[in-house]
Amino acid sequence: MDNDRSTVNPLPPVVAALFLVIIGIEIVFQLGERGILGGAGAVGWRLAAIQSHAVSGVVLDWMVANNHWPPAQLARFVTYPFVHASFTHALFAGVILLAMGKMVGEAFGQIATLAIFVVSGIGGALAYALILDDPQPLIGGFPPVYGLIGAFTWLLARSLARIGANQSRAFTLIAVLMGIQFLFGVFFETQNDWVADLGGFATGFGLCFVVSPAGWARLRGRGRGK
Repeated sequence: MDNDRSTVNPLPPVVAALFLVIIGIEIVFQLGERGILGGAGAVGWRLAAIQSHAVSGVVLDWMVANNHWPPAQLARFVTYPFVHASFTHALFAGVILLAMGKMVGEAFGQIATLAIFVVSGIGGALAYALILDDPQPLIGGFPPVYGLIGAFTWLLARSLARIGANQSRAFTLIAVLMGIQFLFGVFFETQNDWVADLGGFATGFGLCFVVSPAGWARLRGRGRGK
């Protein structure tokens, strides 16, 4: 046995950093709501963060109609995943981030993993804002986390292809997750943010054709060929 080899592979630093930011912000909200931090005004920190960082389809429609793109409004597409409705909301997003981010980070590297997280969040938010006419603002880390699930699905599909197995099996996870969300929508009053989750998944899956090592090699080859 190699005593110098760690028995537990560490998390990619970028994944750990994203998790700490998500949970750290939620802890601040929790401390504020309990009056431990920030005084009486801290009770409204979460609501203020939602108002300043959530993605709104109404606002996007206004920007498109007026061809006016304020930087503060565009920044919402990057910052909304770090604001959650509750501790449970943040915790579930963080746990899935750790699980999916570890596998994707080990396969693609940290820069590609960060790119998948950020771009999938943007893709999910655009899907939510453009497809739906929903006044409810979009917050939470699930769309970019679903992007990491999309990247994991891409990795699994490639692995199945190498052994000649049916690649459709790779989509079992997303099918189960969407099925659970559908059932919740039938029996409980839930939001339409599943559209953002599915948009994030599709973005993450598609982005793998570019950010994967093979994808980068193809792009470099095309660049040298010009």
